[in-house]
Amino acid sequence: MQRRHLLLATLGLSLSSLGAMAQAALPPLQVWKDPNCGCCDDWVALLRADGFRVQIFDSGNTAVRQRLGLPAKYGSCHTALVGGYVVEGHVGVSEIRRLLAEKPDAIGLAVPDMPVGSPGMDGPAYGNRRDRYDVLLVQRNGEARVFEHHRGNAGDFKRTSDTASGTLPMAEAEVRKVDARAGKITLKHGDITNLDMPPMTMVFQVNDPALLNQVKAGDKVRFTADKIKGAYTVMSITPAP
Repeated sequence: MQRRHLLLATLGLSLSSLGAMAQAALPPLQVWKDPNCGCCDDWVALLRADGFRVQIFDSGNTAVRQRLGLPAKYGSCHTALVGGYVVEGHVGVSEIRRLLAEKPDAIGLAVPDMPVGSPGMDGPAYGNRRDRYDVLLVQRNGEARVFEHHRGNAGDFKRTSDTASGTLPMAEAEVRKVDARAGKITLKHGDITNLDMPPMTMVFQVNDPALLNQVKAGDKVRFTADKIKGAYTVMSITPAP
């Protein structure tokens, strides 16, 4: 009986050691994002919970994405580098682990834009909505193939955009940051119906840099936004009455 207990204890210690070694074997992950991006923070929290050691750079991700060679058409709100691979946007931990295990000859993985229901975009604020989207493996020539497909349940949600009529709906927000040099603004906003975007804090480009002269951090505003060349862009913004 004593020998059996000793064997079980030894086995338990071995499994524990293997688990620790597996966690330690994960390469460090660096991520570049805006300091005010809530969904980026949620994504980082998921990675850390899975054992990744994450180093954060709150400097935005546009410049580093270009430096790492990822085409802008695959862009999202944060860019990461792990094991020599670029990880753009809300890619899941299982897909990152698969990438590191398979070691394909590629730039890395990307989830363009910010699909609701993807990791970090799946909190209570989004209800049960899950958009259909693909995780893309971006090749060194800039082309991409589907690495993983997520079916989602977006068919259950009715698109309410009136963009087709030529009019963008107004949304309400609080300005969190104005970056005139980069031509960007961070908004804590309500629903943006034409983009099917629920309330969140997000960094937007602006269609006209002069718009940033009208507002400052802390202002309550009304604005319109659209998706221009793959980037979420503020088209108009005015102080709320």
